[in-house]
Amino acid sequence: MQIIQPEEVKERLSAMETLNLIDVRQPEEHADFNIGGQLIPLGNILAMQIEGIEDLKNEEIICYCRSGQRSMQAAMVLETMGFTNVKNLAGGMLGWESKFGRG
Repeated sequence: MQIIQPEEVKERLSAMETLNLIDVRQPEEHADFNIGGQLIPLGNILAMQIEGIEDLKNEEIICYCRSGQRSMQAAMVLETMGFTNVKNLAGGMLGWESKFGRG
C-alpha cells in the first residue's frame, strides 16, 4: 500500500482526471462531505462485499476515510484480495478539509 497526499489528489481531480476513489466511511459521513468517491464502508470490504470494483484489481484505487486509519485497513485488505495498486489518502477527509476546506 502506498500513501498519496491530498495535494496530488486535488491536482489530479482539478485536471479532470478520472480517479477510482473509494470512501470507506459510513453512509452518514459520506453524505456529510466527500470528494466524489464510491461509498464502500470498511465493514463491507472486511466482509469481501466489493461489488462494483472487482474489475479494478490492476487499476489505481485511492481509499479515504475520516482520518486515514480505516482507509489504511481497507487498503491492506484489498491488497490481500489481489488489488495491485492501492493507495491511502494521507490524513483522510480531516486532512483534506484542513488544506482545502469543503469546496
